[in-house]
Amino acid sequence: MLAISSERGFLRLLFVPCLLVIALFAPSPGEAASPPRALDRFAPLDAVVERAVARGEIPGAVFVIGHDGKVVHRKAFGWRSLEPSRERMTQDTIFDMASLTKSMATAPAVMLLLEQGRIRLNDPVADYLPQFAAYGKADITVRELLTHFSGLRGDLDLSLPWHGYEEAIRRAMGETPIAPPASRFIYSDINYIVLGELVRRISGMTLAEFAARNVFGPLGMAQTRFQPPPSWLTRIAPTQYDERGVMLRGVVHDPTARRMGGVAGHAGLFSSADDVARFAQWMLDGNRVLSPSSFEKMTTPEQPPTSTVLRGLGWDIESPYSSNRGELFPVGSFGHTGFTGTSLWIDPSSRTYVILLTNAVHPRGGKAGIISLRSRVATAVAALYGARAPSPLSRRFADITGYNESATGRRRVLSRNGAVRLGVDMLEMTHFAALSPNPAAPRKIGLLTNQTGVDSQGRRTIDVLARAQGLRLAAIFSPEHGVTGTLETTNIGDTVDAATGVPVYSVYGESDAARRPKLETLKSLDAVVVDIQDVGVRYYTYETTLGYFLEGAAAAGIDIVVLDRPNPITGSLVQGPLPEAGTQSFVQYYPLPVRHGMTMGELATLFNEERNIRARLQVVKLDGWLRGDWYDATGLQWVNPSPNMRSLTEATLYPGIGLIEGSNVSVGRGTDTPFERIGAPWIDARQLAAYLNKRLISGVRFVPIAFTPAASAYAGQPCAGVNVIVMDRYALDAPELGIELASALHALYAREYKLTDVQGLLANQAILHAIGAGEDPRRTADGWRDSLESFQTQRLKYLLY
Repeated sequence: MLAISSERGFLRLLFVPCLLVIALFAPSPGEAASPPRALDRFAPLDAVVERAVARGEIPGAVFVIGHDGKVVHRKAFGWRSLEPSRERMTQDTIFDMASLTKSMATAPAVMLLLEQGRIRLNDPVADYLPQFAAYGKADITVRELLTHFSGLRGDLDLSLPWHGYEEAIRRAMGETPIAPPASRFIYSDINYIVLGELVRRISGMTLAEFAARNVFGPLGMAQTRFQPPPSWLTRIAPTQYDERGVMLRGVVHDPTARRMGGVAGHAGLFSSADDVARFAQWMLDGNRVLSPSSFEKMTTPEQPPTSTVLRGLGWDIESPYSSNRGELFPVGSFGHTGFTGTSLWIDPSSRTYVILLTNAVHPRGGKAGIISLRSRVATAVAALYGARAPSPLSRRFADITGYNESATGRRRVLSRNGAVRLGVDMLEMTHFAALSPNPAAPRKIGLLTNQTGVDSQGRRTIDVLARAQGLRLAAIFSPEHGVTGTLETTNIGDTVDAATGVPVYSVYGESDAARRPKLETLKSLDAVVVDIQDVGVRYYTYETTLGYFLEGAAAAGIDIVVLDRPNPITGSLVQGPLPEAGTQSFVQYYPLPVRHGMTMGELATLFNEERNIRARLQVVKLDGWLRGDWYDATGLQWVNPSPNMRSLTEATLYPGIGLIEGSNVSVGRGTDTPFERIGAPWIDARQLAAYLNKRLISGVRFVPIAFTPAASAYAGQPCAGVNVIVMDRYALDAPELGIELASALHALYAREYKLTDVQGLLANQAILHAIGAGEDPRRTADGWRDSLESFQTQRLKYLLY
């Protein structure tokens, strides 16, 4: 906080930005000063653009400033066209956005696919485009394309005649890197050509169609598209003459995109200043279309930690190309430029954006003055609207990146932890604020946890809370499998934690009463904390235990704090049937789909509201987790949530294979790979594998197998069955797989297989009848997908990420 000791000091503080703006736009030596103008805070900014037009640096421009949720300045300057005839620039002019295509179309499209769980940032591109692996590109990841650290050169070879989109993709797939992946920053159009094709292959739509439907349409950007129609022609700013001597107008300027037909991931988009303003405001508001976590990943550094070039996913932060940042916009701002003369810079800390759209290449090529112009304009706007003190976002940015600003200039610590921070990590970082610690009279805390309750450094949440000043850990509660997560019995008694001496109360047993925390125990506490890893499936019992603790905390009148953890099988996919009314049980606390796509914190908010529990609930959110992230994208160590949930592969299959566990088959308990196989003594392994493989179930294949489980169903008995191999977890609908398995077993072994036993976890008699009647499982699945729409709408209210 700056203390102003005198009126003179206060006036000096106000006067400095004004002097800076005047200095920025003062005439250079030998240049005549402009005539005096009426007092207008934007007059100096307008003057510099007008001078650029007068000097021939640009033919014209549309200049927009947005601040605090609205456009505060918008003006057109100079000429839209100089040749073959002169046309005045207007505010509704449409520009060839050039490389702003990367930020406005391709990057948002990729992030949408990421949120849907259809791609992952750290996956090799070749996982989705197999031909990309050729010539040493097998290890290049989606993230490296987005950040320009792939090692690919700048553009495709244009020295030879070639044309067509498919030919361009063939050539991109045949490129050889000029540097190892992640080794250095090379700005490359090829990166985004490949990403545009990735969007097409994954979505089944061209980039133009996908962006129009999922980005531009929802944002009301009616003047933004690839391949503009003839009706727009008179408003489009021309660029320059092509190789045939024809002025390009409404045809993309970039020669590679032009050869590709006008739709490419790196260039080809046309837009107006008003639409760019809508897009910029969307990036500031962080709502609609994408989640807040996606916005954060797009606009904070995602490049390799050893690089001094800072790039987000599709956005420039600080690099040799970020001249349009100017001198004053702070760390945490971001933007992009286009070769034709377009630029956008956004500063979340002051909620300001600067749009300068020009056709600087018109009529005969680019002019270097546009780079200086962008910088001067951005510096002046930052002087008027930029944050005077570090904002929460700036501090957050510095915390993530180690990149800070000081009075002596910018400095950056070249280290960065990109892992997800857990709820327990955030509790520690905030000095346990959610628990209101009181050193004078420590608050008594209870903790529902097990072996999964550890922070990202491997410290038990038990120990973290036991050592926290102002808190006293007075009780530990253990769910199914006990506090160590190793017990396979319902007779779990109370114990004492050896390290802390805190009593451990079991909340798992044969009866419903044994599965609930005792009210008198809760009333002896000030708050109860929940820190436990779920697997994202309706019938996993930790979810019901969470619901029981919400009810208990409400009855006891104490706080309940949920330390959130990732949904390991992503929070983006909702799959499987809903249970029927009247089927509530310990494996179905609330009518959720089999795969609900929510975290424990999100489930807690849903349970608390929809069941009218009214507990005093707080959720300590995750930091850095995207809904489309699988657990192996979080950087966190896998801890078995239960004795037979030993890998992410098993968690991926669990919504399907677990669905039929109540029936008379072994699902691999008592083997090295539970939930990756099914079998029974009466199954013909080859017959079942052949039957299932002919079904062409998306994402999986089946291999005949023989095994003898050491526990659970058919313990000690030789079984035959199938091993389920996950080929593509993005294509797999695991609950539908469960219905396919039940249907196959009923079709082949109707005498031996007890189909009715599936009802315990399925909780849907109508679907069970459909299987028994021999209905095609795909038709059955189509029926329940229609019923998911109402849940999806309800679920949206409780999503935290």
